[in-house]
Amino acid sequence: MYTILLVDDEKRMLDLLELYLSPKGYHCVKCESGLAAIQYLENNEADLVLLDIMMPELDGWETCKRIREFSNIPIIMVTARDQTSDIVKGLNIGADDYITKPFDESELIARIEAVLRRSVGKHSRIEFEGLVWDETEHKVQYKNRLISLTPKEFAVLGLFLKNPNQVFSREQIILSLWGYNANTEERTVDSHMKNIREKLRQVGFPVDQFLQTVWGVGYKWEA
Repeated sequence: MYTILLVDDEKRMLDLLELYLSPKGYHCVKCESGLAAIQYLENNEADLVLLDIMMPELDGWETCKRIREFSNIPIIMVTARDQTSDIVKGLNIGADDYITKPFDESELIARIEAVLRRSVGKHSRIEFEGLVWDETEHKVQYKNRLISLTPKEFAVLGLFLKNPNQVFSREQIILSLWGYNANTEERTVDSHMKNIREKLRQVGFPVDQFLQTVWGVGYKWEA
């Protein structure tokens, strides 16, 4: 179970975030100030911070900077401010993503999942039907035959192997692997998928049995 630290000076917002996240299996810890959040992280473990910006005494930007002095925990800024300059400022001081109020529950969950996938290296080596994806050595092989993938192709394949049977939209893939501010087009994802399939076919791996197109939605790895 992931622990999410919720930081907002409005108790109703904290309760709302917990209402969204708890049914998804997240353990929520609520702090009503930046100082309380910093003190918590100095003495406890958490997996991600949802951090409001407009707070009295210590705002979210300063809180983020102070957290970055001692922790690399993923931080998503949550705020009503949607100016580009504010977004850039938050990302430049160490935030991993940014979401504006009011937000859709499904978008919030998707952003949390994407940031966690990027930051938590739970699976460094995965074996599937003779295919080996090794994150530590950054190589892929099938029956001892090395498969030459670009860094992004390697990351895309890893995303699917880590999350079998989960359908990813093109937008989710871009958000997860290119980041929030990327100007990547959806057809770039399709190009990567085509290249991955072709390279796996060349070494005899039956990729079409597993890497499937979900028409009108995206892609998934059928396990």
